[in-house]
Amino acid sequence: MPETAATADTRTPSGRLALAASSEKIALGPLDGRYQAAVAPLVDYLSEAALNRDRVAVEVEWLIHLTSNNVLPGAGPLSTEQQDQLRAIVTEFDADSVTELAEIEAVTVHDVKAVEYYIGRRLPAIGIENLTAMVHFGCTSEDINNLSYALGIKGAVEDVWLPAARKLVAQISTMAEENRAVPMLSRTHGQPATPTTLGKELAVIAHRLTRQLDRIAKTEYLGKINGATGTYAAHVASVPGADWQQVSKSFVESLGLTWNPLTTQIESHDWQAELYADVARFNRILHNVCTDIWSYISIGYFAQIPVAGATGSSTMPHKVNPIRFENAEANLEISSGLLDVLGSTLVTSRWQRDLTDSSSQRNIGVAFGHSLLAISNVAKGLERLDVAEDVLAADLDTNWEVLGEAIQMVMRAEAIAGVEGMENPYERLKDLTRGQRVDAGRMQEFVQGLGLSAEAEARLLALTPGKYTGIADQLVDHLK
Repeated sequence: MPETAATADTRTPSGRLALAASSEKIALGPLDGRYQAAVAPLVDYLSEAALNRDRVAVEVEWLIHLTSNNVLPGAGPLSTEQQDQLRAIVTEFDADSVTELAEIEAVTVHDVKAVEYYIGRRLPAIGIENLTAMVHFGCTSEDINNLSYALGIKGAVEDVWLPAARKLVAQISTMAEENRAVPMLSRTHGQPATPTTLGKELAVIAHRLTRQLDRIAKTEYLGKINGATGTYAAHVASVPGADWQQVSKSFVESLGLTWNPLTTQIESHDWQAELYADVARFNRILHNVCTDIWSYISIGYFAQIPVAGATGSSTMPHKVNPIRFENAEANLEISSGLLDVLGSTLVTSRWQRDLTDSSSQRNIGVAFGHSLLAISNVAKGLERLDVAEDVLAADLDTNWEVLGEAIQMVMRAEAIAGVEGMENPYERLKDLTRGQRVDAGRMQEFVQGLGLSAEAEARLLALTPGKYTGIADQLVDHLK
């Protein structure tokens, strides 16, 4: 066997070559391996590299903020060119920057301190080496981290996750409009029930998902910069004349975040828990969509359009499996589970600080990644569906008993209007239909024997299961 990039003598206990020793990076998880393309946009917001870039951005903007507002005596405003050069440290942050930061951190064994040194190395070239002491001035690591995470999460939600989710809902809404008048047998408790339309049922889904997206879009992303225990102690000790609360507030708001005035060493993360609960709820509604669509496929309401060259089963060539929806179910469950854990963990901290949040937050990208992957799969699955209107119609035509509800309600209305012989409508229809199949002829014969007014009888005789959908098609208009 020829040697590979793996070290020949590096083997697992079972004697196999160790893949971990390969010069090629091999992903441990599916989001960085098999499904990397689907979640790649999140890398710019929720990866370790993106977090470090946001840390650099916060430190740079803090330095510019302090100098622009003459907060520290002797450190006045920077020139426009110097500010641009500082901000270029962020905009030009690349793979080499990631490597350099990792090398610094290998010495400092502290990620935020590494960022401080990384920026400090660049100040001489800008001509402001004298301001090196102002980098990270008055800050605890969590001042930088909470703002960096807030910026990354905000960007991921607003630039990646929300657009993908809204695009999916728009896709469902379009399907609802296209099928607004297509009659469909309802199933309550799995049993035939009052008919609806396919479009109305899809509209329900779109409406539910939209409500969650609207909540998510209104998320407040909080941040703080107030020192080691949230008291501004170091700030006041070093520069007692500054209005540090106003400096903090104006800085946090300049980043597009909401200022949190009362914190311990950490920003309390309550806003994160609120956001994750909303995203998890969206996930769970979408999971319900997947199981319903899967079930409709299984009874033939939807036909799946085969993908040329694809294999549905390794042994059964006829199969076209609903794998997109099944894959989405699994990823939504994983995402929701992680979001639940994050939400419950992040709102607790021992006294003024512990590090449980630090480890937890490193999985935010994983939680959003699985949700984004599921959204992608559902969208692709919906694209491969055809509505089998003939199957829908046939199902309705074999379930005439669902008109029992309409007949008994007409009988009630007739009784109220003074028509004789309309007693016990529910019981009479129950005897006719409960647990029994009733065809068109039997149902119409029953109607003709009730003694209804001519107008009411004609109305019921014209009714079919496919026409008994109320105003379902009009309800789709609520999506507009």
